[in-house]
Amino acid sequence: MEDRPVSLGHYLFAYLSALALWLLLVGSLDAAEVVTGALVAMVVTLAARPRLQLLAGLRLEVTAPIHLFRYLIYFFIALIKANLDVARRVLSPSLPIQPALVEVETELQSDLGRLLLANSITLTPGTLSVDVRGERILVHWIDALPGRDLESATQAIVAGFERHLKGFLR
Repeated sequence: MEDRPVSLGHYLFAYLSALALWLLLVGSLDAAEVVTGALVAMVVTLAARPRLQLLAGLRLEVTAPIHLFRYLIYFFIALIKANLDVARRVLSPSLPIQPALVEVETELQSDLGRLLLANSITLTPGTLSVDVRGERILVHWIDALPGRDLESATQAIVAGFERHLKGFLR
């Protein structure tokens, strides 16, 4: 776990996220629903207090939502490209594949940043995060070129995601 303290802003973020989720699920802005949601969000936030250390990795800045939106667009485009690549490989069995485990390195310092990076890699077809140890992630890659070194594998797999994640995560 990282040693960064959880600020009041992070607690507020957790509370407002729980409240927003409640309101989305009930689909109503009746006063009774809002009050009930506020109480439930408070209970959930207090119950999750020991786990909120993970949120210390969030950058609570005015520009963070813009960076999050940019990351989501980048992720969606990477997802489409990877799906098309894997589909092409399935439909054309003559295309060679060279599966391998490669190690990549991240500059993200927070547990949340590394978690989202590893999940982004896993959710993109053709790659699967196997293990995270410190600043290194072990990735199963469907088509790794022989002799792929740490730096080139990091550029190919991690660099794009990381560039966007750094805008709203530590």
